[in-house]
Amino acid sequence: MEEFLERCHLTLKAASDPTGPGLHVVLGNESCDLDSMVSALVYAYFLSKTSHRDVPAVPLLNITSSELVLRSDSILLLRKTAMQPEQLLFRNQLDLRALQQAGRLRLTLVDHNVLPSSDSDLEGAVVDVIDHHHLDRLPSPTCTVTVETVGSCATLITERIIHEAPQILDLQLAHLLYAAVVVDCVDMSPAAGKVTPKDCQFVAELERRFPALPPRGPLFQELHKAKFDVSGLDIEQMLMKDMKTVSGSLNVAVSVLYMPLKEFMMQKNAQEELSSFCHKFGFDLLLLMTICFTDSKEPIRELAIFSHNPTCRDQVSRYLEQSQSPALNLRSHGAVHPYILAYHQGNSVASRKKVLPIVRDFLRTWDGGPADVDVEEAPVPPTPMNSLVEGSPLDGGLPPISSQDLERRISQMGFRTDL
Repeated sequence: MEEFLERCHLTLKAASDPTGPGLHVVLGNESCDLDSMVSALVYAYFLSKTSHRDVPAVPLLNITSSELVLRSDSILLLRKTAMQPEQLLFRNQLDLRALQQAGRLRLTLVDHNVLPSSDSDLEGAVVDVIDHHHLDRLPSPTCTVTVETVGSCATLITERIIHEAPQILDLQLAHLLYAAVVVDCVDMSPAAGKVTPKDCQFVAELERRFPALPPRGPLFQELHKAKFDVSGLDIEQMLMKDMKTVSGSLNVAVSVLYMPLKEFMMQKNAQEELSSFCHKFGFDLLLLMTICFTDSKEPIRELAIFSHNPTCRDQVSRYLEQSQSPALNLRSHGAVHPYILAYHQGNSVASRKKVLPIVRDFLRTWDGGPADVDVEEAPVPPTPMNSLVEGSPLDGGLPPISSQDLERRISQMGFRTDL
């Protein structure tokens, strides 16, 4: 892998020349979590060993080099596999648009299946997709799509390699893939609601082929501890560490916090910092989704809604309370701040991945009907606890919404006067 990455750096330098070669870039998502990083690295390596085209494959992390510091679990895994952060290639090191305009770019997307609106001009370069999220991509004769809702994209990368080129696997690659699956699937614990039979199948296969892999439990605990370590971060960094935004006529941020809500609100000047954060980035509404785990790895979740606009705050809270797809089972914490409504979330397997569609649905009703709603990653992408896979018992998805449904929902959204 180290020699491959050294060649990739040389390839990037050559690609900066207007007459340089074309590139096949394997691009992870903008969150650039451990699964996305590993999937990009390993799949690009796989292409380099199996593709006979003249276009070299390179892995590109979809963040700038300065943002890697927020991904402490990824940094730890690199060091455990004898790699260094300086060996990686980052989005700020390659002008994808210049390559696209010159007709020299091919893109493979891993751990996401559609580019965000900010990168929509690159869609014409996408030739391949491997992902484990809900399929949002429209069919295209020029793009091969592999989407399966397993717990980790690295599971699908492992499956592809074992089926097509098992000879390229070594302990280093196996360690990267193994760690990504174990972390995403919460140590393969069924209680977390993420692991699927295919994840278990290929984790077991890696263990069979490479007995020297570290034990699952200690590996998960070490990386898990690093992922949730927010020591040294200020409130803005905590909010940005794992944030996605949704926009219609309102701009909404949804941040995951890896601590109890009470502990977060005890941070110095927390209330003022939340107001400053929303003002700085132009958010009308901020949803805080906290998560921590019991000793048996079961998630405990809370949800808080912050906004200076009482109508906005009240209506989105009612919408979340009334949601049935899935039901969040919210129980009010009572007033923790004049601008915050806080809840214990009884449905502990309903992660942000489940809540975002509800927020999108709310924005459509707020806007008066079906509307184009963009979901973007944070300007400083996160190290997320990936959301649960589709297919879990509480993941029924949102039903089709007719105009009559919208009128009925809007009529049910009354204004409370106690705020």
